[in-house]
Formats: sequence, structure tokens, C-alpha cells
Amino acid sequence: MRQIVLFDTESVHADLLPISYTRPVAAFRLGVRTLREQWEEIMPGEYFYRPVEFQQDKFGTCPAGAEDLLFVAGNLVPDERLVEPIMGLQSGEALMCGGRMVAFRGSERALDAGEPEAVVELPEGEAVLLEFAYDIFRNNAEVLKREYHRLTAGRTSAPLSDSNRVIGDLTDAEGHPMIFLEEGASVEGAIINVKEGPAYIGRDATVMEGSCLRGPIALCDHAQVKMGAMIYGGTTFGPYCKIGGEVQNVVIFGYSNKAHDGYLGNAVIGEWCNLGAGVNASNLKNDYSKVRVWNYPRHSFMRTDLQFCGLIMADHSKAGINCMFNTATVVGVGVNLHGAGFPRVFVASFQEGSPAGGMTDVPLKKFYQIAERVMSRRGLTLTDADRRIYERVYEVASRYKQPHK
Repeated sequence: MRQIVLFDTESVHADLLPISYTRPVAAFRLGVRTLREQWEEIMPGEYFYRPVEFQQDKFGTCPAGAEDLLFVAGNLVPDERLVEPIMGLQSGEALMCGGRMVAFRGSERALDAGEPEAVVELPEGEAVLLEFAYDIFRNNAEVLKREYHRLTAGRTSAPLSDSNRVIGDLTDAEGHPMIFLEEGASVEGAIINVKEGPAYIGRDATVMEGSCLRGPIALCDHAQVKMGAMIYGGTTFGPYCKIGGEVQNVVIFGYSNKAHDGYLGNAVIGEWCNLGAGVNASNLKNDYSKVRVWNYPRHSFMRTDLQFCGLIMADHSKAGINCMFNTATVVGVGVNLHGAGFPRVFVASFQEGSPAGGMTDVPLKKFYQIAERVMSRRGLTLTDADRRIYERVYEVASRYKQPHK
């Protein structure tokens, strides 16, 4: 069986911060499943991560001493069209697209040398890469549609209750269902519009009465949509998420809650986050101009071609009731925000406080106590490998903290 390594580079990792602080890029959720899970289905093999150094204790790295590995860029979006050119690489060959290496066959040493013996060029635009955190929500709708067909092909959905109203055809032109419920899923009294894309409801997931859903959307295993929620297309809720209010084109990786009223759009939220009742996050500037987004390696805000960009929040961060976020706010790991007013549009990791009262550091001991309490509710624990990652993030965060009043 081919050994396939999903590799990150320091530059890719840096540009995808803060979401990449706590996981390899191929562990990002996009569509329905993670990038790695998608590759494992469409291109079978024995898979490994090769993340940045401080994540290797938790996620592992390449098989030691192997001379014939197939390396695939961790930020490459899985696509069946790429399987043949990747699997067809000869030893020493690299697959390039737009000047970027997206795959390589050979040893880890040869990969690091960066001098392939031969190059195979893909047509420009053939490969889609996640370059910045906002690329997650930008690509989610299209990947979700592909993922839906992979997950449901040849399978039969659990029955949809007659208490629901469906807008659009129940099947597409090829006879595939537009709504798919996994075993144990419960959907009652909802309005589901599938004219623009399908709706996937995971195992033991729940959609409560009065909810309005527009495809394409994915609700992963054990997730909940609360009563009266308004969910627009291009949205994915990872496992065990609880969702309420108005949500549009949002990817929430898992174990995070936005359970109450409030707006969230064009956003990426990591794991173990909580947005309290009445939290609202702007995704459009009042003057309709293109947004600037904080970029870690540049240590400044960078211009984008985005008109819509909402909240980007890394793992274990929280916002109290009625918090507000300006357009394109970036929040790091382990942040606790509360109080009236808008925080800065970039909040470094491990800080707590309010716009009015100022911000203070969150000691790691306090962070661990809260994280352990939160994770235990799902029967999970904080491992020593997790702690070592957070220690590194805490160290790096000091470079980005700014004085607050």
C-alpha cells in the first residue's frame, strides 16, 4: 500500500494561523470531513501527517528511513481529478501548479532539498489550495457538494419526517437524494430549501422545530440546530456543535457552540469555542470596501479581494453575551472576551478582558483548568501532547500582544 504523507511547510502554516496553531492543515474541516479523511477515501493508502515541528509529538511525522514516499501538500483541496497525476508521479518527480509544489514522490530528504529531478505541470487553476484562513469558507460550498455525493452515493437515507417542508426537488437530475439523514438523525418541523444544494444531516444530529435551512449545508454527527435557527448555504457544523440564530457560509470545526440568537457570517470557528447569547459579528464594512485581514507572518493587516469576511476564531476561545465583532476580526487561541464595545480586529492568543476594561494575559494554568472542564463534558481529556502545543502557542503569542488601555 502506498505511503502518503500530507505535509505542511512553515510558510503555509504561518499564513493559515491562528487556525493552524493547533492542528496540521490536512486536519482542517472543509465540506463535511477533514481534508485527510477526504484524501483517504478518494486516494487510498497508508496516511501520515508531516506537520510543523511543535505539532509532531501529537500528530506524528514521516515513516523513518522511507525512501519512496508520496508527499501531498496539506493545504491541497482533495479532488478526484488530481488522483491520477499524483499517483502517476515517478521517483524524484514533483507535481506543480502555478509555481507551487502540490505533490512529490521520493524521500523526506529529497523533499526538503527542494530540487526535484523532474516537474509535471498542472494547468493553472487545476488545483485549489487553502492559502489563508478565509479560504476555508470561500471554498466550503463547492467542496460540500462534492463531499455530499461521495458520502451518499449508493446509500439510502434514513426517513425524513412528514412534519418538515421541503422546497425544491427531493432528488437531483440523476435521481440522487437532495436531503440525506444518517442513522439516528432527527429533523422535525423544519423548512429545508435544496434548490441551491443538498442538506446532509449526520448520525444522531438534531434539527429542531421552526428551523430554516438552505443548502448546501452539513450538520455532522451529534450536532444540534436549535429552534428557530436560520441557516444559509455554504455552512458546515462539525461534530457536537450547538447552533442557533442566523448563520451564513460558516465552517465550525467541531465541539463549539453558537447556541443563541445573533449573526455569524463568512466565518471560521475552531474547536471548543463558545459564542454567548446575542453575539454578532459583522461580515461587511459600512462603506462596502474590500477588507484587510490580520496576517501573522507579515505582522500586519493585509489587503484582500474580499468584500465579505466575518469572524476567524481559533480553538478554546469564547465571547460573552452581547459581544460584538467588527468585520474580519481574527481571534487567537484561548481568548476570553466579554463586555460592551468592539475588541480590536486582531486579538492575540491567551488574553482575556473587554474593550472598555482592557485585556490581560491568561496564564496557562488557568487555561488548562478551563479547557479540561470544557472537554470533560464530551468525555475527552487534555493530553500532555496537547499541553506542549499550547505551551508553544503561548510562547509565540507574546510576539503579537499589544498594549491595551
